[in-house]
Amino acid sequence: MRRIHDPRVGLPVSLPAVGTLLNEPAYAELVKEYGRERVVEAIREQVASEREGAADAAGRHAAVAAKLRTVAAPRLRRVINATGVILHTNLGRAPLSQAAIDALAVAAGYSNLELDLASGKRGERAALVAGLLTALFGCEAALVVNNNAAAVLLALTALCKGKEVIVSRGQLVEIGGSFRMPDVMRLSGARMVEVGTTNRTRPADYEEAVTPRSAALLRVHTSNFRVSGFTESASLAELAGVARRHGLLLLDDLGSGAAEPIGDEPTVAESLKHSDVVTFSGDKLLGGPQAGIALARSEQGVEAVKKMWRHPLARALRIDKLTLAALEATVRQRVTGHAEQIPVERMLHAPLEDVRRRAAMWSVKLAERGVETRLVEGSSAVGGGSLPEHSVATTLLAIAGPASRLSTALRLGDPPVIARIDKDECCLDPRTILKGEDETLIDAVEAAAMTLRR
Repeated sequence: MRRIHDPRVGLPVSLPAVGTLLNEPAYAELVKEYGRERVVEAIREQVASEREGAADAAGRHAAVAAKLRTVAAPRLRRVINATGVILHTNLGRAPLSQAAIDALAVAAGYSNLELDLASGKRGERAALVAGLLTALFGCEAALVVNNNAAAVLLALTALCKGKEVIVSRGQLVEIGGSFRMPDVMRLSGARMVEVGTTNRTRPADYEEAVTPRSAALLRVHTSNFRVSGFTESASLAELAGVARRHGLLLLDDLGSGAAEPIGDEPTVAESLKHSDVVTFSGDKLLGGPQAGIALARSEQGVEAVKKMWRHPLARALRIDKLTLAALEATVRQRVTGHAEQIPVERMLHAPLEDVRRRAAMWSVKLAERGVETRLVEGSSAVGGGSLPEHSVATTLLAIAGPASRLSTALRLGDPPVIARIDKDECCLDPRTILKGEDETLIDAVEAAAMTLRR
């Protein structure tokens, strides 16, 4: 038992030893739940705070228990996306379909990940999804790695290391997390040759840059921004012409991976008509988990993908079993004509009348609970570095009250609801609320409103 002086009354106060507290039934229960080491650490922190006069011994057990709950609480939490941004980068971009979620459970146990069940011999994990990808996009070869940046890095390293790659200055993009295309190219060992200007690059600019050291032309789709006004760029067909005349590869970093036409986004099928190797994301517009996909249809492209497959870097960048399972399920849904079951697809194409009806239903239920709301016409964004100028009409539910405080209360709720502030009102967009989340959302809004009334 240690003694300190209470600064308030000048009298000595006894602080128990950690071992003494551990023998008390209440703390013994905490040891069962959190383990001895964690409990000892939490008790020492609490006693130290009491010694310094920063904490009260009366609430010791409650404080220790609270510390332990905070430490043990999962950092990755489910949130409700009411922002209207379909591919919200901060919220994990594309939510998975139920089929993809079910596939994760299969992959979590033992599976035939690298076993050919027919022959009993070792199999190749990527082959589980390669056939589906070639069927979906009508191509001849497919390779899957852990994300699209990795697919681009692998293509440049395996096919262009030590050689020149010609790219337009207007396409030297920076993607999320400050990753820049020049940095990726530098890491690959390829030498970047910039042509044209930021706003204008013609086919002749590529033609004039070709040398005996050139290996490829690279088109990088500016999926997260648009340049407008006095602009000009070479089409993929024109780039293919230059590449063929000089015996070069044409690589297309497509990014979003649109399986169907939407807005001004180029589709994978359109790219495959002209490019040797096309790379894009498994999430974003495809609607699956984060992955990098490389496809080829031309004879030269097929050989290029095989070379990428055999490169040692492919092993370091390979897709893990959980991602592979979710991607296979997502691609299978598209191949079998069930794309509408993929959340991203459903959100993009949900009729405005259905969205408005859903918002109106929330408004009625919240009114019954004393929460005042109103319907506001607005727009949803695609997000995730896709279709920057494309929006989808929606109906927002605006909650009466101080917008910033409401938004914070919703974000700190359980589960957290991420709202958006539109014209000084806290708004919820039904377009990005998943099926089955309606009642949970209504409860969360009521709880947030009550918090503000206290």
